[in-house]
Amino acid sequence: MRRVIWTLSGALFGLGLWLSGMTEPGKVQGWFDLAGAWDPTLGFVFAGAMIPMLIAWRIAARMPRALTGGPLPAPPEKGIDARLGLGSALFGFGWALAGLCPGPAIASLGWSGLAGASFTAAMLVGMGLWHFLAARHSPALA
Repeated sequence: MRRVIWTLSGALFGLGLWLSGMTEPGKVQGWFDLAGAWDPTLGFVFAGAMIPMLIAWRIAARMPRALTGGPLPAPPEKGIDARLGLGSALFGFGWALAGLCPGPAIASLGWSGLAGASFTAAMLVGMGLWHFLAARHSPALA
């Protein structure tokens, strides 16, 4: 049953990314182009994602376990440190430059051709490199 829920959740997430335009790099870059041809429509996508998640987090906080029967993950830390700030800034710069982030990059693999595949490959190499370097520097970060 868990695999069915995971598959349906992933398919719904991918469909939402596609319908919202998040898998179109030009549309995403238009969101970041405040001084040029700014496209504010992704603001509705962000609001449409955050509002249900706020509700889901409130419901999950009252649940003893996940719907699949497994344990719920611990809530994220609320503190903001340099590592979080730097990681967020790097993510934002990369997202603005490429017009893709991990979820939409994987969702667009079926139709994005060589550009999408090369971005996704570079993204996966970068993630692997981070884990390799983090493990060497501090095993707690990996």
